[in-house]
Amino acid sequence: MANYLIKDTTVKERIALIKQWEEDEGCESSGIDLWSFYKDYIDGKCEISEINAAFSANYVSEIPDDNRTPSCGMGMRR
Repeated sequence: MANYLIKDTTVKERIALIKQWEEDEGCESSGIDLWSFYKDYIDGKCEISEINAAFSANYVSEIPDDNRTPSCGMGMRR
């Protein structure tokens, strides 16, 4: 498994990684702009894991807390 930590990559390598994800995963149809989403990683400011964790936290926190569904909003029928 490759190491994608900022300390172990160059800007050029980080750009190539995001480009590879965009091509391999077909993210252009997902509505997510990987270049903007991972800009802080490319610039060496945040690790991929930190960016992904922040996205997950924001996504979960926006679900209404109505006590009828689990916190993630999945697995329950209404």
